[in-house]
Amino acid sequence: MTTTIGNPAAGARPQAADPALQAAEPISGARLRAIFVGSAGNLVEWFDFYCYAAFALYFASSFFPAQDPTAQMMSTAGIFALGFFVRPIGGILFGHLGDRHGRKVALMASVLLMCAGSLLIACAPTYATAGILSPCILLLARLLQGLSLGGEYGASATYLSEMADSKRRGFYASFQYVTLIGGQLLALVLLLVLQHFLLTDEQLRAWGWRIPFVCGALLALIALMMRHDMPETDSFEKARKKAKPMGGLKQLAQHPKEVLLVVGLTMGGTLAFYVYTVYMQKFLRLSVGLTDSQTTAVSAASLLFAMCLQPLYGALSDRIGRRPLLVGFALLGTIFTVPLLTAIRHASGPWEAFGLIACAWLIVSGYTSINALVKAEMFPASIRATGVGVPYAFAVSIFGGTAEYVGLWFKSVDMESGFYWYVTGVIACTLVVCWFMRDTAAHSKIDAEMHGH
Repeated sequence: MTTTIGNPAAGARPQAADPALQAAEPISGARLRAIFVGSAGNLVEWFDFYCYAAFALYFASSFFPAQDPTAQMMSTAGIFALGFFVRPIGGILFGHLGDRHGRKVALMASVLLMCAGSLLIACAPTYATAGILSPCILLLARLLQGLSLGGEYGASATYLSEMADSKRRGFYASFQYVTLIGGQLLALVLLLVLQHFLLTDEQLRAWGWRIPFVCGALLALIALMMRHDMPETDSFEKARKKAKPMGGLKQLAQHPKEVLLVVGLTMGGTLAFYVYTVYMQKFLRLSVGLTDSQTTAVSAASLLFAMCLQPLYGALSDRIGRRPLLVGFALLGTIFTVPLLTAIRHASGPWEAFGLIACAWLIVSGYTSINALVKAEMFPASIRATGVGVPYAFAVSIFGGTAEYVGLWFKSVDMESGFYWYVTGVIACTLVVCWFMRDTAAHSKIDAEMHGH
């Protein structure tokens, strides 16, 4: 029999934002364990995925013919982007799985697929050994990982949002991005350890870059075992008992406004996120002129700072609502993106670069900390995993996955500042969406369902 853990009653009116109307009951140990396991699995998935970006500087020459460094980075960035283009397919497949058969089943399947992708990269032959087959294997592995993440986001966002109690939902749901960023940070920490303590630069470029992918595959198997014992959410069980259609694009089409809201929120937020994570590593190395080790150190430090911000912003959203944080991100992002990226470009050293990136994260965290929860609160349980995952995956594919490639393209044609304005324009579009949307904390579908409304 499937174990379920429900959300405690949050008061008679689920659409009221007044904390006095919400339950003060402390979150149970069982629910905390479920949130921990769901978050830990999310960390492993993103560690596996971002090992590619973290170690791209070292394995680019293994998969592509010798060219200038920017051309090699564009090749690896191109495959990185292609991995994003299959994420909508993953969102559809795993969203359907999560809405029809349970959040737990979808989460287990996604981490298993990620394991397969990591193992494939770890064992892939080099271009010198296999010729064109080498980058083809790399592409196949990234497509598998892209499918996995396409399902992971919607399933984990839904699971964490449904598992958290209403009074602290922003705080606990923020751990999706704590672990998402933590996965990136873990990849960079491993790179730092290999760079400074275990391997020479030549060893890293020759074979050392395979180590993180082996580690990722093993961690994914551990995460799979942990997720096997996860309880199902009470929201899903209640929706399943109603015997109504669950999941699928046909049901999603009945929520066009919410789908457009997810796309509008995601386009600016995901672009900003990938600018200051994946693209920033290449930007610091190729444009700012930091060394490989300085680039890794600055990236790791800024990710640690960002990770610490997420629960603080999530808890703040529980007190003041979600919309003020989203509007703050989009407004400040529109105003300060060009000045910040320009200042980073002319940073005199790693400390100045870190300080400027930290300022950027004070802005971007207004989106990252709560965006998954906001989307989950828009949809009913019967379509929640699909509703969160599919439109998000489409927006990420177009704006997030291409961020690094577009940035490097602007650099290749000597118009690097044009990229700054492109990012600003996309964030400005998200500002319009945030400005006119209603606050999901006060109109949560999760709370409404738990109270029978």
